[in-house]
Amino acid sequence: MDNNVSQEMSVPVEGVAGGGTAYGFNDAEPLKQSTDPSEVPTADLVNVWCMPNTVNVGSQETPRALEPINLLAARNERESFQIAMRPKVSWAASSPSGIVQVQCSDLCSSAGDRLVVGQSLKLRRVVPVLGVPDALVPLDLPVSQLSLFPGETSVIWVSIDVPTGQPPGQYEGEIIISAMKTDGGGSSHLAKHEKDQLCVELNTCLDIMEPIEGKPMDEVVERIKCASSSLRRILFSPSFSEFISTNGSTDMMEEDVVSNLSLRIKLRLTVWEFIIPVTPSLPAVIGVSDTVIEDRFAVEHGSEDWYKKLDLHFKWLLQYRISPYFCKWGESMRVLTYTSPWPADHPKSDEYLSDSRLAAYAVPYRQVIAGDDSRESYLRKEVEILRSKPHWNKAYFYLWDEPLNMEHFDNVRKMASEIYAYAPDSRVLTTYYCGPGDAPLAPTPFESFVKVPNLLRPYTQIYCTSEWVLGNREDLVKDILDELQTENGEEWWTYICLGPSDPHPNWHLGMRGTQQRAVIWRVWKEGGTGFLYWGANCYEKATVPSAEVKFRRGLPPGDGVLYYPGEVFSSSSEPVASLRLERLLSGLQDYEYLKLYESKYGREEAMGLLEKTGVYTGPERYTLEHRPIDVLRGEVYNTCRPS
Repeated sequence: MDNNVSQEMSVPVEGVAGGGTAYGFNDAEPLKQSTDPSEVPTADLVNVWCMPNTVNVGSQETPRALEPINLLAARNERESFQIAMRPKVSWAASSPSGIVQVQCSDLCSSAGDRLVVGQSLKLRRVVPVLGVPDALVPLDLPVSQLSLFPGETSVIWVSIDVPTGQPPGQYEGEIIISAMKTDGGGSSHLAKHEKDQLCVELNTCLDIMEPIEGKPMDEVVERIKCASSSLRRILFSPSFSEFISTNGSTDMMEEDVVSNLSLRIKLRLTVWEFIIPVTPSLPAVIGVSDTVIEDRFAVEHGSEDWYKKLDLHFKWLLQYRISPYFCKWGESMRVLTYTSPWPADHPKSDEYLSDSRLAAYAVPYRQVIAGDDSRESYLRKEVEILRSKPHWNKAYFYLWDEPLNMEHFDNVRKMASEIYAYAPDSRVLTTYYCGPGDAPLAPTPFESFVKVPNLLRPYTQIYCTSEWVLGNREDLVKDILDELQTENGEEWWTYICLGPSDPHPNWHLGMRGTQQRAVIWRVWKEGGTGFLYWGANCYEKATVPSAEVKFRRGLPPGDGVLYYPGEVFSSSSEPVASLRLERLLSGLQDYEYLKLYESKYGREEAMGLLEKTGVYTGPERYTLEHRPIDVLRGEVYNTCRPS
C-alpha cells in the first residue's frame, strides 16, 4: 500500500491515510502580500489550537481559537493534551505548505523546581491508522520540525509525566511554534545527527533487501515494500523536503525573528499533593503475544535476542500502569501465560515480579523454555520458590481462555488440581462468557453463565467474565456476585474481547476518546477487582520489523492491538503507543482519583460524584465531552487535598 502520510513520511500501517486534499485550503482568509516567515508572524501562516486528550482530531478538523493550557496532575501521574496545526497559506516552494519548528521549554515553578523537557515533557506526532488518529510517534526534543500539507490538520500529542517526588505547586512554560523560511538559492547541509539517522535508515534498507535470494516470492514482495517504504520515509523527512520539487534549502530562522514572529502557547500545570500509588489499585493484566514478537523480529524462542525483545516490551508497558503477561496460544483455547520468561530461581524473575509497578503476574503451568525436568517436577519447583517470596500474593495461573464445553471445563479442573497439590493457596483465573454448551447448567444461557462458579469451584479463584454478557444491564452484576464466595477469597474480574461494540466502552479504532477511557470507569462502577485484555500486539503475522501492520481478519479494527512496532515509523526499536493505550492509562489514573474520594467519603458518595458530574452513569450513558472529566478531577482535588 502506497500512502503518503501527511506528516513527513509514508508509514506502512494497513489503511493509513492522511485524508487530506486541497479542499478548503485557503478558504478561511485571503492571501497576504508576503508569506515570508522572516517577515510575517507565524499566526498569519498557520492556524494553531489546542484540544483535550479525549478528542480524535482528524485531518479535516477545522481550526478553533487558541487558548492557554491549564492542567491539573497528581504526582506520579501523566497528563496530556493535543496541539493541532493547519496551514492558512503556503510559504514553501516544495510540495508541503511549509515547515514549522516546534520548541519546548521546561516547566518551572516560582520555587525553582522544574519539569524537564525530554524527561517529564514529551512530544509525539499523531499518525492516522485506517484514517483514524491513533499512532503516537516520538518527536525530537527540545526542537522538532514538521511538514504541514495543504488542507490537512496535523496534530502533536503533548504529555507531561510528574515524578512521585515532584514538589507540589504551579508550573509554567511555553511551546513555541515558528514557520520556517525556505529559499531556493542555497545548499543544504545535514547535521551530524541527521547523517547518523540517514545512515541507519539506509542500512535498514540493505538489511531488508540483501537476504532475499532464494526466498519465497511473497516474502520477497513484502521485503521490497518495506524497503520502498523506508526510502520514501527518508525522502519525505524534513532533511530532504526541499529537494522534492526544487533545489532549495531550509535555514533556521534567526533567534530575534523567532522571538518576534513565533506563536507561543502558554502552558500552566498545577501539581497537587496526592501521589498516584506506584502499585496500581486495579490489576489490569494485558497479554503480549510472544509468537508475534518471534515472527516479526526474527528471534528464536529462548535465544538471547528473544529475551532482550521480551524485556524491552515488558519494561516499556509498565509505564501504562498495566501488568503485562506473555502468552502463547494452543489448541482449543488452551493458553500458556507467563510474566517472566526466566524460571523462578533466576535473578531476572525476582527483578520482574518484585517490581512495585506490577500489580499481578502470571505463573506458567509448564516450562516456557523446554528443559530436562518433567512438567510436574518443574511446576513443583516453581511454586515452591515463588511461595517463599513476598510477591506471591500477586501470582495467578491463567490456563484456559473461554471454555465452551464440559471437556474444556474438565481440563481447567484437572490442571488446577495439579497446581493445588503443590500450592493450595494458588489463584487460578478463568475467563468465560457462557456455561458449557453441551451440558447447560440452567434453563437459560444467562442463568447457565451465572452458575459457572458452581462448576469450577474450588478450581478457580478469579472468575473473569466478559462485559459483553452484561450488555447495558448493570443490574445483572448482582446476580454474578451473589454466586461468588468472596469470604473464601473468590474474586470477580471482567474483560473485553471483540465485544462489547458501540456504543459500549471498548478500545476499537474509531471509537470516541471518552468511550475508550470509559472502559475503566465501568470497571470501577461495577465493582470488579481486576481487569483482563487478551492482546496488545496481536496483529497479523509479518517477518520483517518494519512490515506493514495489518489488523487480524474477523476482528473490529484495533481489537487486540494497543501499540505498534517502532520500526514501522522510524529506525527506533521502541514501541509506538496508540491513543487508545494512552486513554487506558488515563482511565486507570481516574480509577485512583475515585478510590481516593471513596476512601474519604465512602463508595456511595464516590458513585454519586461519577454520576452527577455526568462522567459515567452506565455503558450507554457516559460523557461525550471532556469538560465533565475536568470537573470530576477538580472536585477530587478541591475536597481531598490537605487543608
